[in-house]
Amino acid sequence: MGGSVRGHPVLPRRAPAPALIDRPGAIEAAGRLGGPMDPSEMLRTLETERARGRELFAAAASLEELEAANVTVLGRKSPLGAVQRALGALAEDQRRQLGKAVNDVRGELTDVQERRREALTADAESALLAADAVDMSLPGRRPPIGSLHPLTLVEDEIVGLFLRLGYRVAEGPEIEDDWHNFQALNIPEDHPARTMKDSLYVSIPGHPELLLRTETSAVQIRTMQSQPPPVYIVAPGRVYRRETSDPTHLAVFHQVEALVVDEGITFADLKGTLEAMAQGLFGEDRKIRFTPSYFPFVEPGAQIGVTCFRCGGVGCQLCGSGWIELLGAGMVHPKVLENCGYDSERYTGFAFGLGIERVAILRYEIPDIRLLIEGDVRFLERFGVA
Repeated sequence: MGGSVRGHPVLPRRAPAPALIDRPGAIEAAGRLGGPMDPSEMLRTLETERARGRELFAAAASLEELEAANVTVLGRKSPLGAVQRALGALAEDQRRQLGKAVNDVRGELTDVQERRREALTADAESALLAADAVDMSLPGRRPPIGSLHPLTLVEDEIVGLFLRLGYRVAEGPEIEDDWHNFQALNIPEDHPARTMKDSLYVSIPGHPELLLRTETSAVQIRTMQSQPPPVYIVAPGRVYRRETSDPTHLAVFHQVEALVVDEGITFADLKGTLEAMAQGLFGEDRKIRFTPSYFPFVEPGAQIGVTCFRCGGVGCQLCGSGWIELLGAGMVHPKVLENCGYDSERYTGFAFGLGIERVAILRYEIPDIRLLIEGDVRFLERFGVA
């Protein structure tokens, strides 16, 4: 019908354009010219996407880039996805043939993608290991390793020497009573060591006789009280004196004492034992000498000297005369044996004791005994302690 509206010509109505294809998704599957994608165009698209997918996956330099390529090539909105959706518009024979081609291309590209993913994952792990790698050619950073204190080294050496001779180690309390520390050792009541000027008494109500032991000889008394002869013991331990610390004295120091009680023990046994100890500590060429001396708990008693291990007995700055005074020794006093219940007519014995600090300062030529207790790292490094 023709006509006009207010002077404008009226155009005839056109029938609506027919649908491109009467199937869902036909618009998405339209070809490049706006029509449905024909089988030949589908095959060209598959070959193009096969080549493009291989190129994109191979060019991915990271897992993130690979994931982006996966969306571009195999995603729902990719050309390959469009071809897959367009299959429904084809005849059954064409759909079967092209469907197989689509699956082959998708499977091939999926395999290419997985191989690239494995390679990128391995590269990422290798980079992480390389970042954390330790250069084995660099010198190691060794942590400082400590060792035993020089006093412990000396004590262990002395004790080990006597253990090899068949002795056993005996120990006792560091807080002693007057009887074990003085009376049983035949130290008279008027002896200066028993005064508060020389000993450290412990303030415990009701026990005025308790003090810090002044020597490890009390261990000898306790051992003889606890067993019958024979006795072969070495007694290391800490002792206490009321001393003012100086380069040669400490208020707290360490001793090693030895006691032998048996039938037929003589002074010759004492001499042989002390020679073995001196040679074991200071060298096989060492000789010893006995200088008569008095100790209340031995009879006879002697001070023992050893030839200087630096000059060999000729005389030097360390020894002065060629001899180094080392320890006190003697035959156990009969009264000490009787105080412990031993028959002094049947049994005899010898005893001696030496300061561990004295052996240490002699062996290591330490100028000041206080260095052993100050914990100075520079000093201890000499012994591998720090």
